[in-house]
Amino acid sequence: MERIPEPELMNDPEQVLAYSNADFEAAHQSIIENFSQIFPNDLPLQNVLDLGCGSGDVTVRFAHRYPGCKIDAVDGAEEMLKQAKILIKEESLSERITLHHQQLPNCTFENEFYDAIISNSLLHHLREPQHLWSIIKQFATNTTAVYVCDLFRPDSSQGASDLVDQYANKEPEILRKDFYNSLLAAFTPDEVRTQINNAGLDSLNIDVVSDRHMLIYGYL
Repeated sequence: MERIPEPELMNDPEQVLAYSNADFEAAHQSIIENFSQIFPNDLPLQNVLDLGCGSGDVTVRFAHRYPGCKIDAVDGAEEMLKQAKILIKEESLSERITLHHQQLPNCTFENEFYDAIISNSLLHHLREPQHLWSIIKQFATNTTAVYVCDLFRPDSSQGASDLVDQYANKEPEILRKDFYNSLLAAFTPDEVRTQINNAGLDSLNIDVVSDRHMLIYGYL
C-alpha cells in the first residue's frame, strides 16, 4: 500500500482535545521504559530535545523518569502547545521543560548539542521525512542517545482499519479517523532505513516492537 500523507500539524481544537483526553497511559509509559532499557541508567542526561512533543504527555513522563534533566520540547501546532503548557504547569515542571513553537527544519535552540533526542509520532506527519533526520544530525553528537518511536504503515487499508478497531474502538470518531489516517501516512521500516542511510545516520537501529510501532534508536 502506498503512503497517503496527512496534514503535518494537529492544530484543530477539537482534534487536539480528543488526542489530549485519549488513554495513552500504556503506550506512552512503554516509550519511557523502553528508553531506560536501551540506554544505560547512568547515562548523564542534562539537556534533552523532544521533537514533536504534542500535548506533552511523553515529555512530562520523561521529565519525571529523569529528574536531573531539562527538556526543550518542540511542536509546530500552537493548539497542542496550549495543552502541553497546562499539563506541564499541573505537574510543576515549568522550570525544567521549555516549550518551543517551531516547525522542522527551521529550529533554533540555546543548546548546541543534547544528551538525548527523543521523538514520538512525529515522523509520519512529515511530508519531508529528512527534516527530522537532519535536525537530529544537527543537534546530536556521537554520545547523544537518539530515540524515535513511530507508527509503521500496514500492508493494506483493511489492515489499518483492523488496527483502529482493535486499539481505538472506544475512542471518539475524530480520534479513530486520525489514527486511521496516521497509519496510512506512516512509513515502513524499509523506507525509514533508506531515510537514515541517506542522512548519514546508518548506525541507528530499527526495531519493530509491536503490530503498529517501530523504534529507531542508537548513537551517531
